[in-house]
Amino acid sequence: MYKLAFRHKSAAQELFNGIKISNERLEYLGDAVLGLVIADYLFKLFPYKDEGFLTEMRSKIVSRSQLNQLGKRLGYEKFIQVSQGGGIGKSNSILGDAFEAIIGAIYLDKGYEFTKKVIINHIIKFYFDIDELESAEHNFKSKLLEWSQKNKKSLTFKVVKKVPGFRQQYVVEALINNVKVGQGIDFTIKGAEQMAAENACNKVIIENG
Repeated sequence: MYKLAFRHKSAAQELFNGIKISNERLEYLGDAVLGLVIADYLFKLFPYKDEGFLTEMRSKIVSRSQLNQLGKRLGYEKFIQVSQGGGIGKSNSILGDAFEAIIGAIYLDKGYEFTKKVIINHIIKFYFDIDELESAEHNFKSKLLEWSQKNKKSLTFKVVKKVPGFRQQYVVEALINNVKVGQGIDFTIKGAEQMAAENACNKVIIENG
């Protein structure tokens, strides 16, 4: 299962009658387990915060960009199995998907309580600064819009691709004056727009002020 967790769908192996296996099923399961553990952790960590705050904090932790960065820090690039041409790009979700698949494999192998301890003690407490996340500006789309209006430029977002799978993903481009400045991928168009806006902010605002 752990080896399977690193097999991207582009490198899926055929079993029989056209049936192929990759890490997609484990990713689906890991996403659900991760979401539950994070929700429970934040619920207990912030006993007086409302639903909106808890939802935003969970989104900050399990966003595509965060999970992709986490996968990179964990060194997953060394283990990912992809087909030729299926490389790992900055806007790709391969590393984040592999992390979720690993969580799914741990859950099947060791059960929920063990997986919960791994996520909290070895991932959240080790790789995330909750205080920093709490105060971090998360709405990059609003930040990019404010910058574009200030500089009298047009900002648009465009869905350029739909990636099939157990959970369809959307690839969105952020365009300023019809020029691509950022790209993102997520399971929702809104999430992909946020990732594209984050990439654009890192590039456009830092370069131009």
